[in-house]
Amino acid sequence: MSSNAPRHTALDALHRSLGATMTDFAGWDMPLRYGSERDEHVAVRTKAGLFDLSHMGEITVTGPQAAELLNHALVGNIATVGTGRARYTMICQEDGGILDDLIVYRLADHEYMVVANASNAQVVLDALTVRAAGFDAVVRDDRDAYALIAVQGPESPGILKAVTDADLDGLKYYAGLPGTVAGVPALIARTGYTGEDGFELFVAPADAEKVWQALTDAGTPVGLVPCGLSCRDTLRLEAGMPLYGHELTTSLTPFDAGLGRVVKFEKDGDFVGRAALEEAASRAEQNPPRVLVGLIAEGRRVPRAGFSVVAGGEVIGEVTSGAPSPTLGRPIAMAYVDAAHAAPGTAGVGVDIRGSHEPYEVVALPFYKRRK
Repeated sequence: MSSNAPRHTALDALHRSLGATMTDFAGWDMPLRYGSERDEHVAVRTKAGLFDLSHMGEITVTGPQAAELLNHALVGNIATVGTGRARYTMICQEDGGILDDLIVYRLADHEYMVVANASNAQVVLDALTVRAAGFDAVVRDDRDAYALIAVQGPESPGILKAVTDADLDGLKYYAGLPGTVAGVPALIARTGYTGEDGFELFVAPADAEKVWQALTDAGTPVGLVPCGLSCRDTLRLEAGMPLYGHELTTSLTPFDAGLGRVVKFEKDGDFVGRAALEEAASRAEQNPPRVLVGLIAEGRRVPRAGFSVVAGGEVIGEVTSGAPSPTLGRPIAMAYVDAAHAAPGTAGVGVDIRGSHEPYEVVALPFYKRRK
């Protein structure tokens, strides 16, 4: 068997039995859609959707100096994360470029789980392993230890309550607690990438099918549908959430990406990239970098990543993500544009779509915010 053959999640046979269109994503064979991606998107916004996210990369960090290691290796202040809570953060190169954006869960006093994007999991694992030198901490590759299932959308709390006795009402956003789901052990996290309320369930691969089936049985009567990666992308785009390789790259620092708030200079000790990031912060104050904005099409043509944003015949930016928005009913995009053109309502901005300058409205992100 070729080493280039795609990896399969524990739910692979189930996806095929449901008629999913499969695609290679970061070396994994993943469901792109089961039927209409628009219907899947709308289900998550109005009812609920079920996702297999087992391609994500779980890395466990344990030991007396686990927190110190993570504070050194990442840009956030991980030492202040309470047990049972999670934090969004980033891992950067020495030059400040973003290697990946991450969620770190504190599972116990000296135990953390770092969740990396599928495409960067090995890079993050390698970087953490190198950066662990000199710390009394162990970095463990746990990618094969977990399947990850997400239930997202306004009906998701009720659906999950039907198959767990965990205290979901007491579970805050960006928190996680151990419990049982459909009778099997799970880490239940109130996190997601859709802009909706929802949960991500870390379970043993052998238990994944049982959990998926239980959620399907509980959710189908209230409109839950299985969802692929295609609608996950349009959901996160509407919610203004960055995607690595699009809004975040090694050529951008968190300050260039408008996410300087995740960098915590006030934490104890040095961290990888600190000097470069202090320079980037100071540069951003004096000479604002391009700003990540939302663009809404006045016409029907869909902008794609890499297309130029134009004004007055000049290139003023670049589209990083674009798609039709089922919620807005028009094409939308995220783009980095010169600060002078970044204010919502800025007139005369367009996207160069195959030589034609299509008019776009500049808006603040996100495009969509759920009602609390």
